[in-house]
Amino acid sequence: MFTGDESGRWLFRSLFRAGFASRPESSHIGDGMMLTDCYITAVLRCAPPQNRPLPIETARCSRYLLEELRLLKNVRVVVGLGKIAFENALRGYRTLGRIDFRAMPRFGHGVVYESGGLIFIGSYHPSQQNTFTGRLTEAMLDGVFADARARLEKGAG
Repeated sequence: MFTGDESGRWLFRSLFRAGFASRPESSHIGDGMMLTDCYITAVLRCAPPQNRPLPIETARCSRYLLEELRLLKNVRVVVGLGKIAFENALRGYRTLGRIDFRAMPRFGHGVVYESGGLIFIGSYHPSQQNTFTGRLTEAMLDGVFADARARLEKGAG
């Protein structure tokens, strides 16, 4: 996921600078990229038309995300790249009984929500429509992953 596209170039450079990736780029599977303290997944398993998934498309894929979340036992920090990822991660962990909330926490770049021992950090997605327009800069994305790294290290002690 994200390997070999412009969004991935942004993501892997930022993950590398925060110490989550072994190299600043990944061009193909088997290229030597190693992630540490990091797992990448997606809400959807296919690219929707105009990159705007319908609720039914998200619902169809939710069982895959739920199973991944269920299997990941040591998660402490979740970074949602985009509103869809942020909200579906929260919904997934609520469905699994790990967190609880009455109203969906508001998404925003750099927003932090804590519940059930988990920390959720929102980030604009590194899509070209966000990076080309300047809505998301490399410094902004670096800030989110630096925050995630700091929170992981704080919890380790």
